[in-house]
Amino acid sequence: MIGKAWYPIFLREMLLFRRQLLRISYLFSAMLIPIIYLLTFGLGLGRMVQIKGTDYLNYLIPGLVSLTSMMNSYTWVANALNLNRLYFKNFQVFIQAPIQPSAIMIGEVLAGMVKGLFASGLILIVGFITTRNLSITPLFVPILLLNCFLFSSLGVITGMITKSHEDTATYNNFFILPMAFFSGTFFPVERIPQPFQAVVWAFPLTHANILIRENSIDLYGLLSLVVLLLYAIVFFIIGSRLIRDYSE
Repeated sequence: MIGKAWYPIFLREMLLFRRQLLRISYLFSAMLIPIIYLLTFGLGLGRMVQIKGTDYLNYLIPGLVSLTSMMNSYTWVANALNLNRLYFKNFQVFIQAPIQPSAIMIGEVLAGMVKGLFASGLILIVGFITTRNLSITPLFVPILLLNCFLFSSLGVITGMITKSHEDTATYNNFFILPMAFFSGTFFPVERIPQPFQAVVWAFPLTHANILIRENSIDLYGLLSLVVLLLYAIVFFIIGSRLIRDYSE
């Protein structure tokens, strides 16, 4: 039984996270890239461009929240696991402890979700300050939670399979960075040239960006929700198995 076996893993990460919060550099690092995007695209074009019946800034901010949740949930888990495995060697303590692999997975994923939600909350606060018309849809919070869960699980996979700390940057450049720019964060996917749309529709962030802006789920929204749930389940299972089979 998993029970509360995941809690010590989660608590450890939260205690480390609390120490990070005391450093101003962490807050800046969590917000820097999204704020740059907001200033460059949102405030620069926000009141001159209309997308889907609203000004560009109102379209952009939900996408930036989704993007921030992806980057922080994924990056912090992937980097932490990689460092704990290869350099600090304290991940081996988790494996030797009488804890099920799924409990370790749950603790790491929940910690990644908290970090992703925290960074997303900061961007959302900035969004409410910069625009008066920003609204939160009924799907906003559940999709944000699902997005954090999904990419935290992916972060576990990356953290478990990388052979060096530099490898995490390679995975980031090939998978996370393309999703950041081409998954509907800054402009609708329909504006991407047709030959590339098939690849973009396979990105989980594309479906998160669609749903986080919707007021209700229609047929296409239901399809996006199914895609996100499948990604989340598959990533969680793969991550749990990688932890179970860990033998370094």
